[in-house]
Amino acid sequence: MHKQSRTAPRRVLLTGWFSFRDGEATAGDVLALHRVETVLRGSGTPYDIAWSPGFRPDALHLDDARPHDYSHLVFVCGPLHGPQVEELHRRFSHCVRIAVGTSVIDPDEPAVTGFHRVLARDAPGSAPTEDLAARAPAVPPRPVVGVILTHGQHEYGAQRRHAEVAERVTHWLAGKDCARLELETRLDTRDWHLNATPAQVQSVLARLDLVVTDR
Repeated sequence: MHKQSRTAPRRVLLTGWFSFRDGEATAGDVLALHRVETVLRGSGTPYDIAWSPGFRPDALHLDDARPHDYSHLVFVCGPLHGPQVEELHRRFSHCVRIAVGTSVIDPDEPAVTGFHRVLARDAPGSAPTEDLAARAPAVPPRPVVGVILTHGQHEYGAQRRHAEVAERVTHWLAGKDCARLELETRLDTRDWHLNATPAQVQSVLARLDLVVTDR
């Protein structure tokens, strides 16, 4: 790893797998990000977040971030591996680059060695540390909504509007701030994805705040 400058950050760019165009944002990634945001706000350090355009189309994206606007780049959570991480080192070569809450698979890989400092949650030869997501600020719980839609019932023939209903309902639900849980009332004693008894289905429904269904 490179030697790290001790100058105070002018502005920090927060990145992670949630920043890459073909990456993904997991709940753990974003919770870890929230923890890092809390620390930066507490120290009065200005920062921006680079999001994947597929996840947050209206946010700042890596392609639009101007490298010389930043003195530091922080990579949050996930494995340090692959060409996408290596490209960050090339594009932001003038920045102090720090990885926090990450997994190190191969300590000699360029994706790892390109950082000035790696604060790993797990790495060869090191004891694992608590995931940053565990220290994320608490937020009020959201309502849990069960969604039970049928895509079958072809016996209705020309009167069948199941696909149209499902499309409209799911589009509406996607815009609501709730935890959505797709459910199936079909029973099966062999498939672990499905409940085997009506009592099991009722136990799930009893724990929900709301059920949306076309059945």
